[in-house]
Amino acid sequence: MTALDIALAYHRAWTGHDFEAAMQYVADDIVCLAPAGPIEGAEGFREFMEPFSKILLEAALVASYGDESTALLMYDTRTVPVASAPGAELLTVEDGRITHLRIIFDRLPFAEARAADAP
Repeated sequence: MTALDIALAYHRAWTGHDFEAAMQYVADDIVCLAPAGPIEGAEGFREFMEPFSKILLEAALVASYGDESTALLMYDTRTVPVASAPGAELLTVEDGRITHLRIIFDRLPFAEARAADAP
């Protein structure tokens, strides 16, 4: 399987609310660069990503590109607090597992939703 195949399978799993299946594609020593800072290891990655997957209502894949070792996905999500939250992921795959993942997403809609809910 190419990096794009792995990235798409991972994306389908977590956006389909099967986080356990998604984690099958994640290396134990994954390094994730997220807007809030770096995350190292599969358990730390799970603690970061699984809560988001639980508030996800819908995801639409906008574009996907890749080769044997690298893939890029762009998508838009609809979540419980936010109607539109676009994101992108740059993934590196080695031996069928995601070893590096850089996530870029717009944090502003979430900040606005939190501010609107504040007393």
